[in-house]
Amino acid sequence: MGAHPVIVNGEEGVCFTVWAPHAKEVYVRGDFNNWEGALSCMNRVNDNGVWSLFTPLARVGDHYKYELHTWDDRIILKADPYAFQAELRPGTASKVARIDDYVWNDADWQEQKKHSAPYDKPMSIYEVHLGTWKKRNRTSEDFCTYRELAVELVEYVSRMGYTHIELLPLAEHPYDRSWGYQATGYYAVTSRYGSPNDFKYFVDCCHRQGIAVIMDWVPGHFCKDDHGLRQFDGEPLYEYEDRRKAEKPEWGTLTFDYGKPEVQSFLISNAVFWMEIYHIDGIRVDAVASMLYMNFGKPRELWVKEYNRDDNPHAIALLQKLNQAIFERFPSALMMAEDSSAWPKVTAPVHQGGLGFNYKWNMGWMNDMLKYMEESTVHRKWHHHLITFSFMYAFSENFVLPLSHDEVVHGKRSLLHKMPGDYWQKFANLRAFYGYMMAHPGKKLLFMGGEFGQFDEWKDLECVDWFLLEYDSHRLMHDYVRTLNHFYLQERALWEMDHSQDGFKWINPHDSMKSIAVFLRKGKLVEDQLLYIGNFTEGVHADYRIGVPKAGTYEEVFNSDLVIYGGSGQSNTGKLQSEPIPWNGSAHSIVLRLPPLASLFLKMVADSPERSVNEGRNDDEAKGMCGDAPRRRRRKKTGSAND
Repeated sequence: MGAHPVIVNGEEGVCFTVWAPHAKEVYVRGDFNNWEGALSCMNRVNDNGVWSLFTPLARVGDHYKYELHTWDDRIILKADPYAFQAELRPGTASKVARIDDYVWNDADWQEQKKHSAPYDKPMSIYEVHLGTWKKRNRTSEDFCTYRELAVELVEYVSRMGYTHIELLPLAEHPYDRSWGYQATGYYAVTSRYGSPNDFKYFVDCCHRQGIAVIMDWVPGHFCKDDHGLRQFDGEPLYEYEDRRKAEKPEWGTLTFDYGKPEVQSFLISNAVFWMEIYHIDGIRVDAVASMLYMNFGKPRELWVKEYNRDDNPHAIALLQKLNQAIFERFPSALMMAEDSSAWPKVTAPVHQGGLGFNYKWNMGWMNDMLKYMEESTVHRKWHHHLITFSFMYAFSENFVLPLSHDEVVHGKRSLLHKMPGDYWQKFANLRAFYGYMMAHPGKKLLFMGGEFGQFDEWKDLECVDWFLLEYDSHRLMHDYVRTLNHFYLQERALWEMDHSQDGFKWINPHDSMKSIAVFLRKGKLVEDQLLYIGNFTEGVHADYRIGVPKAGTYEEVFNSDLVIYGGSGQSNTGKLQSEPIPWNGSAHSIVLRLPPLASLFLKMVADSPERSVNEGRNDDEAKGMCGDAPRRRRRKKTGSAND
């Protein structure tokens, strides 16, 4: 399908193939025939409505559209649903492109992926909209190119200690402010930032720096623009025929007909295409709940109950087929569901009745935590359940903890602006929140601008407010997030057992009156254990006692309240020796100084006698970790907790 440069009988040209079963005739208009469709009539090649044409007139770079004649004598001009490149907006034509001539340099990365499952590895994701991360002029439409971003953005992400870049949708889209979520060209990487080979270069550079690339992908709906998929051959083709099923009024878009085999092929092949052709490492599937539930976000007059069910069995089957197809071809892929519902077994295998994803965004955690952090610190004691409830289900799925673009647009305010209190307290609250996020089980995601406390919400026509780094508070927040990311990378307890109850233990979830939470994160070795203490009020507690898992000596290894991050400088210097005083259900305890609005991490020091004991690992497991199993490839350090 699409437009392929080929050689037929020794003659160079382009083969065009399109699916249009309801059309009476189909022609190709383009630069190569002066946009006279009558000169390039396509042939119907099968009963399923596939049309094809080889023409020696066409060349790489030519613009084209399909001219479709309907049985009621209308003539429709459409862009190619399978085009590999599109004309720069506001133009809407497709372009003939070659996508098989790039020489990749990421063989080591691809080989390493084959032997490295993501579950017990660090994952700190930087979510980016390429059009507004940086511009040559802050408010212009002069975007940076894929090749420019391959240098500046990739170096920045590596230096900041992120392991993954997640890109807002890159499929071609007509309207900048849809951010790519309302696509017209599912197989065309957007021309806003360059060519297909330019984007391959970007991905290649990410991989050579040890950065994985995740792309937002939108099978839930498509836009209604005349040149797109809507009534492609004069009748509903990619969308449902039933208007009640087809319409998505919340977005002003249309729903794919998930029960149609050709549409299933279009979507599943598209996901495979991005991984195979562009070496994408993972896909975040947008708006899964709107696919699973037939009437999601619809007014009552559009409600449909099929087979006496509220869910959409065709969409469920599509998602299961999608994940099976991806993992069959790319076993180490990341398939992430952005699902706001309580649908069970999202990350369970299909053969166990699951949807087959390997990660799910934890929208419940995100909503609870933002609600909690927006509360006045005086009132947080009445909402303590919001920071503890997520642990009731934290291991029911493989979760990503998202602080995404959706939470900092449309009047919702930036993360910093959501925080209560005066200017200092806002930054302290945000530092404490980020520390808690790193301590909580689950992989991490932060949208651009959040790393230095952008005060305004995301302005999708301007670039990120980098000028704020000239101000001490924002610069120190930036230093803090970089240091926190590298601390996360170094501490195996924060990711090695992310998806197992064995990797977590409450120490004290009950101190609601002081708004303090204390818990333990575990790695596979006892020396990797970390104690987390979060204080979510302005009160300083000079002698706060907590239970510890083992008798021994502890030290503070991370503190969000240090002066170098803009904090007040309250800390615990030296060693903290445990005492045989029972506390929080433990036989031993320590007393520490708890800073205001802060996240602390404590660790048992090397001279403690029980520190080197294997915990929860049998001989076979130890052999697997140190013997024949492939070793984890460590990221090159670009910073440390002392930066």
